[in-house]
Amino acid sequence: MRCPYCGNNDTQVKDSRPTEDNTAIRRRRFCPGCGGRFTTFERVQLRELTIIKSNNRRVPFDRDKLMRSVQIAMRKRPVEAERTERMVSGIVRRLESMGEPEIPSQVVGELIMEGLRSLDDVAYVRFASVYKNFREAKDFSEVLDEISGPEDDD
Repeated sequence: MRCPYCGNNDTQVKDSRPTEDNTAIRRRRFCPGCGGRFTTFERVQLRELTIIKSNNRRVPFDRDKLMRSVQIAMRKRPVEAERTERMVSGIVRRLESMGEPEIPSQVVGELIMEGLRSLDDVAYVRFASVYKNFREAKDFSEVLDEISGPEDDD
């Protein structure tokens, strides 16, 4: 593994352990060249996935991009990073287990919406506003009505 500080190709693993959700191996590494320490994560990848965008362009699936978009929606929300990581790992597992090498971006978006809805309503609305391309305030009220469900008129 290349050192992110000095570029040395000869780094040493000092400690390895599974992550709490057992979806990756966390490795603490040391660079004898510069003395830098850093952490890497190793994950199993069952198959190469390609995402079909709405304009029919095909791009390789990127777990990190998925995680970044979820983290943006979750910014400053009281949800543990561990729960967010579990949600993203669950989405990746579901995508890999679909058996299809090419997956429409809408499927990924719906899985993210489903996951965020179970984690945090505010993050869900934030993500929905971008994913569904909200243009007016009424777009927000429709999603908020969806979250709160039917109200009683007692």
